[in-house]
Amino acid sequence: MDKKLIAKIFLLVLVLALILLLRLFWTYVSAIVLALLIASAFYPLYSWIKKLVKGRERSASLIVTILIFLILVVPVGSFVGTLSNEALDFYSRTRSSVSLQKIKQAFQGNTVWAERMKKAQEMFGVKLNPEAIEQFAASIGKKVGLYLSGQLRAIASNLLSFLIHFFLMMLTIYYILLDGVRLKNYISELLPFPPGQQNLVVNKFREMARAIIVGNGINGIIQGILGGFGFYFFGLGSPFLWGTVIGFMAFLPVIGSSVVFVPATIILALEGKFGLAASYFIYNLCYSSIMEYVVKPRLIGKGMRMNPLLVFFGILGGMKLFGILGIIYGPLIITIFLTLAEIYRLEYKETLA
Repeated sequence: MDKKLIAKIFLLVLVLALILLLRLFWTYVSAIVLALLIASAFYPLYSWIKKLVKGRERSASLIVTILIFLILVVPVGSFVGTLSNEALDFYSRTRSSVSLQKIKQAFQGNTVWAERMKKAQEMFGVKLNPEAIEQFAASIGKKVGLYLSGQLRAIASNLLSFLIHFFLMMLTIYYILLDGVRLKNYISELLPFPPGQQNLVVNKFREMARAIIVGNGINGIIQGILGGFGFYFFGLGSPFLWGTVIGFMAFLPVIGSSVVFVPATIILALEGKFGLAASYFIYNLCYSSIMEYVVKPRLIGKGMRMNPLLVFFGILGGMKLFGILGIIYGPLIITIFLTLAEIYRLEYKETLA
């Protein structure tokens, strides 16, 4: 039999085997992808610890895996219970979170601010009344409370599945740190693409891992803590819940945490607390601006640059498709596509034309 024909038949069998392998691992693809991202972000730490333990790879990998476990489990484990209770409590009391009487006084009073509001409504043809604002605030509050409590309930109701995924993620992190270089070299030899193209994709993946885990992750945690402290200090209530929402919203470029603190400022102003509203707004604007435009770029570095609009749609689309993990998957998918598109433009466009 012709050698080329045998090679084609073997390649077909190999592709079928690959499809079966992917189906086998597809249930746990989230754990594997998260492990790859986390291991990529912590690989410099692994290399440093490996030098400290005199090249003992297993010891270094175990130490880093334990550190990641402690970083993920200890803070999150103590936080989830409080967050779940606040989410459910906020959902149950949403309708009373905005004082209707105070809003009525703000709209129907004779103050300069109330008159300007009336003129603005007439100019733009928009009808704003206390009932509509309270209904809108209640609707947003219910959706936020339901979404977060729903995510937490999903974890609780599938606790065994969650624990299995988490265990597999930690196990995968350990072996990626231990054998990642050898695995990368083996896959590189199998792929028909030039090493330069493969390295470009791998480097972009590492940059994205650093941007998500180190840049956006630390930025989101700090903004969430400061935002939650603002809710507590200014007497707005549910600091854990809204601090968590601010932390997740900090992943979105441009608008970020303003999605939360701007409406909260408006609510304080409608309740007649103008000084408190101004102080609260300035506080949030200061920390969010410093984190977004000073600290975050330094954490991410110059390598990972992406149009903010692409990141924005990537995160929103990712959350719609994959839930809360879409914050990670959305930008990752866009990064891989843009990298492959650039390779096609430089290497294959003229060949295929």
